[in-house]
Amino acid sequence: MALAAPATLATAAAAAPTGTTPALAAGADRVPGTPAAAPAAPVARAAAGWAAGTRSYLVISAPADTAAAKAAVTANGGTVFASYDAIGVVVAHSTSASFATALRGVAGVQKVGATRTSDVPADAYAPALPANPAQAATTLTESNRWDMTQIKADQAWAVSTGSPSVKVGVLDTGVDDQHQDLAPNFDAADSASCAYGKADTRAGAWRDVDTHGTHVAGTIAAAKNGKGVVGVAPGVKIASVRIAEPSSTLFYAENTVCGFVWAGDHGFKVTNNSYYTDPWQFNCPDNLDQAAIIEGVKRAQEYAEGKGSLQVAAAGNSNYDLANKTTDSESPNDSTPVTRTITNACIDIPTELPGVVTVAATGSGSGKASYSNFGRGVIDVAAPGGDGATGVYSTLPGGKYGSKSGTSMASPHVTGVAALIAGANPTFTPADIRAKLAAQANDLACPSDSRCTGTTANNGFFGEGQVDALKAVGGSIPPTGKYFENLTDVAITDNATVESPIAVTGVTGNASATLKVGVDIKHTYRGDLVISLVAPDGAVYLLEDFANGDSADDVAKTYTVNASASAANGTWKLRVKDGASGDVGTVDAWNLTF
Repeated sequence: MALAAPATLATAAAAAPTGTTPALAAGADRVPGTPAAAPAAPVARAAAGWAAGTRSYLVISAPADTAAAKAAVTANGGTVFASYDAIGVVVAHSTSASFATALRGVAGVQKVGATRTSDVPADAYAPALPANPAQAATTLTESNRWDMTQIKADQAWAVSTGSPSVKVGVLDTGVDDQHQDLAPNFDAADSASCAYGKADTRAGAWRDVDTHGTHVAGTIAAAKNGKGVVGVAPGVKIASVRIAEPSSTLFYAENTVCGFVWAGDHGFKVTNNSYYTDPWQFNCPDNLDQAAIIEGVKRAQEYAEGKGSLQVAAAGNSNYDLANKTTDSESPNDSTPVTRTITNACIDIPTELPGVVTVAATGSGSGKASYSNFGRGVIDVAAPGGDGATGVYSTLPGGKYGSKSGTSMASPHVTGVAALIAGANPTFTPADIRAKLAAQANDLACPSDSRCTGTTANNGFFGEGQVDALKAVGGSIPPTGKYFENLTDVAITDNATVESPIAVTGVTGNASATLKVGVDIKHTYRGDLVISLVAPDGAVYLLEDFANGDSADDVAKTYTVNASASAANGTWKLRVKDGASGDVGTVDAWNLTF
């Protein structure tokens, strides 16, 4: 399957369907001794509308002009399973062997391609909900982990844990939303399954059919709640878009198209993509089927980016030079793989699509992970993915925890850093976040390995370098002060002043001349607001009086205040004055770092 573990890693590969070979792609798999979540129950009988031999196709037309393509589908022995009209992509099913050939001759149809070399499962027509595993309580307490210290995430948390206004999409095998470390940050309203290429919004459809997606989610945003683990950005929200199909856990093109369109339509600031699009490890534009896959997924990615969503993706685990492609022996992984000659025109989707951040893996100590793909001009940045006996420790379904290794584990570290950047810079576009990721990365020089070409500043193993969470939140030196926060919502009403308290204890003397005040306010017109910090002695420190004409939404900022005239211990208050009518909001959270 497309997220299987490298053979050199101490993680057990999941069973693939009979007659397939798991491909070494974008991530690690199951921890030894930790069973995967049970796959969805098989459909006992053929669902209405399904027939043996049903295959899936992407039918590509001009955006917003799919009527002729849909008519042609039904006129040539097919059915429209799903349609993404805004990008001109129709997901069609047919049992006819001549379906694609017939459609390619229809006026207005630009490309047609089969998305798999095996049948669409009957489950596509009556999907079973994934299991909701029983939850085990944990006695584990949070502690610094090598991967988080390596990218300075533990130092970044003293400055900012990220903004809850930032939504991150986990496009994967699903997420266990009931997990004690994920539930506080989970966004069910924006979660769904995109398995088979059509959004399924039933409660729980987003749950994990393996363990992979839950592990990825924990690395991004496990809550800072005193138990288990902490994610890179523990203050952001995560939504699950399950794009893996049950049983096979494969990620087909129509599923990815659905996932990206969902991400754009639901306001995801960043998505994590620790997989490649099955069944082809590389899709080649001179193959008619694969050309349609490239075009369809590319359009969906561009749609999501146009809506403000940055895609981050794993580079893959085959120790392969993506800048010098010669052969592919892993594809198709849903039937019988064959060895074929390829060129650099053939691409790993989605990681090599324009605009996607491609992530290589480092081990403990910042060297290249043995399995990580590489390539000059392909790799953008690097992050910890684990190697050998040292894996990345994160969440597993059922309230459990465990280690995995792979570029699948590196990618969510970058996604978390991107989410921190987005929270610290609410006006940033995907291109801005992508540029910031590159600018703040710490250079890693090539080792004495002739395969690594380029400079210390940018090379084929590490791209721009290893990401830095502390730089992402504006820090430059490790903060040493104590941290206090209030996560209780306080309603902001028209023409009123409200306050939110924080009790500070255990800090000697007066407050700092560089007291950090993190503010997260939801408001539909921030020009109404005046924000102040009130010290225990009653002193008032103005944080910001927004211009009356500032019509932007929300406040997600960290202010630096010279509060050295006030004693540190006591009750501090965030005071918010709304000076007009017509717009209201909420103090979502705020914090103090001494």
